[in-house]
Amino acid sequence: MTEAEGERGAAGARGTGQESGHGIAAESGHPLAPGLYLVATPIGAARDITLRALDVLAAADDLVAEDTRTLRRLMEIHGIPLRGRRVTSYHDHNGKARRPRLLAALAEGRSVAYCSDAGTPLVADPGYRLAREAAGAGHAVHAVPGASALLAALSVAGLPTDRFLFAGFPPPQAGPRARWIAEIASAPATLVIYETGRRIGALAAELAAGGHGRRDAALCRELTKLHEEVRRAPLADLAETLAKGEPPRGELVLVVGPPVQAAPSEAEVEAQLRTALAEMPLKRAAAQVAERTGMGKRDVYQLGLRLKRDDR
Repeated sequence: MTEAEGERGAAGARGTGQESGHGIAAESGHPLAPGLYLVATPIGAARDITLRALDVLAAADDLVAEDTRTLRRLMEIHGIPLRGRRVTSYHDHNGKARRPRLLAALAEGRSVAYCSDAGTPLVADPGYRLAREAAGAGHAVHAVPGASALLAALSVAGLPTDRFLFAGFPPPQAGPRARWIAEIASAPATLVIYETGRRIGALAAELAAGGHGRRDAALCRELTKLHEEVRRAPLADLAETLAKGEPPRGELVLVVGPPVQAAPSEAEVEAQLRTALAEMPLKRAAAQVAERTGMGKRDVYQLGLRLKRDDR
């Protein structure tokens, strides 16, 4: 979160009495049960945090964050005092060394709150090994849900959400990246991908070149922030637009709709229709085949009439 966004969040909290309300909750003397608490934090707007998350941050024995400065700033905005607690950093580069100390704290019956840099912990985040080892050691692991760039992008993209695949960040190297694209592109689902502004144009072009240019897509930028933007277009058009301009700035999420089914040939439709006509009247057969193939019901019906004439 930027400093300006943080200030807006702080002003909003003061204006609605949030700061004093959470101060009372923090001082109510209700300790947290021992365990690891995975606390979702805002992805942009400071007020996009739950009341429960603020209570957990106020009451936890130990605070752990991917970026300690971000968590300190968030707590300051919402009026949550540290009360002498240290904020321990935990990220990709020091996680292996830090986990034993955190697991020892859990073994002592302490409550540990872990926050990623932004959004929901363990989604494209280094905390999963900590959660896995904590659960493996028999400690309670609690979700404190909230903001998520993944779900925010999926909700505004305007693409099917009944089945989706979160693919995270693509590998930067050419070989692994090509294999990664081949693996995910054929999935019969909407794809949700994180990528940097420097590489997003190449990613869109590579997906489009692989025969997926007709798939609907949405490029979500800076969600919940001041310069939030969503570009919706077929993937090939989006790739062309990105190639012409400057690389987009900020946090990006690319959402790509399911693969476009190729239209069946007339011979395939005819074969399905002949099979259906052997079991039911033309009107029902045409409706069934139209639903299966995506063709217009009238077109299938006319084909059926022609088949009946030819078979006389």
